[in-house]
Amino acid sequence: MNMPSGPSDPLTNPCVRNCCLDEQDICLGCFRHLDEILAWRSMSAEERCCCYVKMAERREIQQAKWMTKK
Repeated sequence: MNMPSGPSDPLTNPCVRNCCLDEQDICLGCFRHLDEILAWRSMSAEERCCCYVKMAERREIQQAKWMTKK
């Protein structure tokens, strides 16, 4: 799966053009919450870095779920 470059480049929009929200409003493409997607343009670099950390955590959780379903 394509993941954004990460907190080292907080200005880069992490959207991977694979938008699909789960039941918790988490995008299964970039792993941002809908509120984070909507607020991205107004976030500071520090807020974006925090968002990248949350995205990585959500990605790991989701991948673990997908692996247990196999």
